[in-house]
Amino acid sequence: MAKITFLGLGVMGYPMAGHLAAKGHEVTVYNRTFAKAEKWVSEHGGACAKTPAEASEGADFVMSCVGNDDDLRSVCTGENGAFSTMKKGAIFVDHTTVSAAVTRELYAVAKDAGLGFVDAPVSGGQAGAENGVLSVMCGGDQADFDAAEPMIAAYAKVCRRLGENGAGQLTKMVNQICIAGLVQGLSEGLHFAEKAGLDGEAVIETISAGAAGSWQMENRYKTMLADEFDHGFAVDWMRKDLGICLKTADENGASLPVTALVDQFYKDVQKIGGNRWDTSSLIKRLRHMG
Repeated sequence: MAKITFLGLGVMGYPMAGHLAAKGHEVTVYNRTFAKAEKWVSEHGGACAKTPAEASEGADFVMSCVGNDDDLRSVCTGENGAFSTMKKGAIFVDHTTVSAAVTRELYAVAKDAGLGFVDAPVSGGQAGAENGVLSVMCGGDQADFDAAEPMIAAYAKVCRRLGENGAGQLTKMVNQICIAGLVQGLSEGLHFAEKAGLDGEAVIETISAGAAGSWQMENRYKTMLADEFDHGFAVDWMRKDLGICLKTADENGASLPVTALVDQFYKDVQKIGGNRWDTSSLIKRLRHMG
């Protein structure tokens, strides 16, 4: 069993760290709100610390799942950052969805300090984290990935190295690009069914068995029909992710017209108070429009 630190106990990190503890690893957790770290320890055992540096001292692996580029920099290289106390040869595994640029920046700093760094964003949402069936897309040195993969397996259904440093984050961008278009299409389909006077549930039960079927359709259509949007990844976070996708597309020359359009649709959702609604709330925008 390994000595593992987990930084960030949000809706994803909290259960992910719990799976590591359940596998018998020695887990120390850190969260900006210390009371949440104390609560985690009361449920799972292990230890908690008041800074990333304190939490990471002597760890074999340090996992993070925080908010954005700045949050990741802070827990890695900021005041009392994890890199300052991690032992030589330890590996930092970042599960945050961030830019490939910050990943490459921190990878270089880690290497200079004798540390490993694997970018490993996840897909599967809160339910995937709680059930230990996340899809984890990784970038980094092969040896670092090989060492970290058995740890990641505690909460992963699929874990794959896609290439060198940054490849995990680029793959997560592909994931979000695909989801954005799917959710908009599903929203328009359900909205059309409503306007046409059809039984939306019966329609989906029929077409989901054919070419139109998708994870989004299977897992979100009932709550979308019920006008309930507290079941997953928040609009604010999706806009953050799509912003990363669009900025990266500007840099690499990719054309993302649908992604850019859906990002603006999510902006409309924010304007009607949907910042914390889940991403399926695109249908709410259509209903709001008439």
